[in-house]
Amino acid sequence: MTDKLFYLPRERFQFFLTCISNHCYQCIGPQLRDGAILYEAFTSVEALPKGYRDSQKPGEYRVKQNGDQRFFAWANGPQALKPLFFAPEEPMWRAHKNDEGFVVDGLLPETKSIAVIGARACDLAALKIQDKVFLQGDYIDPYYARRRESVFLVGVNCTHSASTCFCVSAGNGPRCDSGFDIVLTELDDGFVVQAGSEMGGIILSELNLGTAIEEQILLSNSATEYAATTQTRSLPEEDLRKTLFANLHHERWENVAERCLSCGNCTQVCPTCFCHTEAEVPALDGNSSVHMRQWASCFSEGHGYIHGMQTRPEITHRYRQWLTHKLGSWHDQFGTSGCVGCGRCMTWCPAAIDMVEEVNIICGGDRFWQSGEGAL
Repeated sequence: MTDKLFYLPRERFQFFLTCISNHCYQCIGPQLRDGAILYEAFTSVEALPKGYRDSQKPGEYRVKQNGDQRFFAWANGPQALKPLFFAPEEPMWRAHKNDEGFVVDGLLPETKSIAVIGARACDLAALKIQDKVFLQGDYIDPYYARRRESVFLVGVNCTHSASTCFCVSAGNGPRCDSGFDIVLTELDDGFVVQAGSEMGGIILSELNLGTAIEEQILLSNSATEYAATTQTRSLPEEDLRKTLFANLHHERWENVAERCLSCGNCTQVCPTCFCHTEAEVPALDGNSSVHMRQWASCFSEGHGYIHGMQTRPEITHRYRQWLTHKLGSWHDQFGTSGCVGCGRCMTWCPAAIDMVEEVNIICGGDRFWQSGEGAL
């Protein structure tokens, strides 16, 4: 990453997209669909959610038009980067009969080079975790690897936090610190931009931009500082692995289980959850079958079924497994927390369960809860 900051006027953002496309990348960016902001392919700046703001709290998500010119003045939508690289459902191989028995054909995905426009700091942090899971262990996932081969990432430093955001306490935002090719900070009339890779530098050079002036840099720093200081939720400042495992029998697990529907929404929108199942889908003629992979959830009854017994028969056990793994034993497996502080698990929970509040109560013990200090 270079230290040099440039300024991209808003009216040249379409040229910015064109320069990226000229390098054979298909642009994927935020767009308003069915009342939410989702990532989809686009070519024109007109497709971006100009002037939209999001309002989020546990169990609620709304977007509304604010009337200004900004494209990225919202926190996040239900999607992270995960579906772009770890497909929700995909075929892995196909088996079919021939005269000698049967053969198996691998089914690696057909991909194209993509440029993701508008990746947030929390989602870049989550992508780094997914890379560790799928690309850096003893077994590399060829399906994930194929999709990650040719990706250009344009990060956006957040200038607005939803009430569910807690990336500051998770140590991942609101500024993008790595994992991007170019990063933007949006101001009223343009963007302060910085290259994070050689390709990012090449594209910025093609834009022939002027250097950002001191006032623009101060405004961009002030905007991201505002996003940080307005976050109202935070994880406890302690060793969560040690504290959570010391409270495996805390009464709050039963309390949250009475509200949890075990629907798995939190794991589906989580940018780091990677559990999946595999199953054969036979053809009706009996001559072939396709081996499919689908996202799964540790909240499902089948996830805890091992060797003829159910290891997590109650919702209490499943919620405890999810939270202690995400914030505790994930450190043992991957050397980092499994939570990046995006807050999606709260926003998209139909029971409006506030994960941060639950963690604070469980880690604070009975005194913390009874005193009301846990009310965030």
